[in-house]
Amino acid sequence: MKFITLVIAMLLLNALHAFPASADSVATGLERGRFLVKFGGCNDCHTPGYSEIAGKMAEQDWLKGSSVGFQGPWGTSYPGNLRLDFASWSEQEWLVAARAQRMPPMPWFALAELPDDDLRAIYRYIRSLGASGQPAPAYVAPGGVVTTPYIVFTPQVDSKRVANK
Repeated sequence: MKFITLVIAMLLLNALHAFPASADSVATGLERGRFLVKFGGCNDCHTPGYSEIAGKMAEQDWLKGSSVGFQGPWGTSYPGNLRLDFASWSEQEWLVAARAQRMPPMPWFALAELPDDDLRAIYRYIRSLGASGQPAPAYVAPGGVVTTPYIVFTPQVDSKRVANK
């Protein structure tokens, strides 16, 4: 009985996906994805120079990754080129990737909390931008040689200030 119910549910889901979405719902979904990308700060790391010019950058230049790394006890990680990543992922692969643990400073724990509909909107928006740019540099393990600029992402203590307390 459970098997038959599952088969019927799968047939119904396939039937629903057979009907194309209206142009309005597609546009609304892309706008939702764009909003989530902007509000979530994705461009802050994944778009070189975005923060420095207060976000006044053409969308065609968004989310192409960065060669500026973030270095800490985990090594040196780089913001990936999301446009290339999303061009190679299915929507289902993205839903899994969105909930996977990432290296700092990626706020993967916040992304993982988004409902599937929001994650799908992000996916569809980034896919709509098209594949562009170069892959980000590869992760460098702790103690490895880093040949790119990087930001040290480790808490610091001002010894003079601590000594004066």
